[in-house]
Amino acid sequence: MKIVSIVLLVTSAFLSLKHGWDAFQPAQAAQAKMMASLGIHPQAMPYFGVFSILMGLMLFFPQTFFLSNVLNAVTIVLIMALSLRAGDNRTALIEIPFLSMPMILIWLKYPFKF
Repeated sequence: MKIVSIVLLVTSAFLSLKHGWDAFQPAQAAQAKMMASLGIHPQAMPYFGVFSILMGLMLFFPQTFFLSNVLNAVTIVLIMALSLRAGDNRTALIEIPFLSMPMILIWLKYPFKF
């Protein structure tokens, strides 16, 4: 169980850090179109990037592990809600496995506690 928890922790942190870093890169046409359909203004992307990077780093500390997973889950639910509002059911369905990751991490608890 501890190995599964560590793998999920590293994967979740990597995804958060990657998405945070990508928010600072120039948006490709497909990414800009998706953000516009969700109602997210391009000028807000750096704020989402900082938020995502902070969530990824918070995962590694036992004091902020739970909060980071909760914020990650809330962010994913927000993306799903915005997608459904925009009529993009496919994106909302794609997010379901990513929503399960923070929930499983909360259930498994912080893996590096001695």
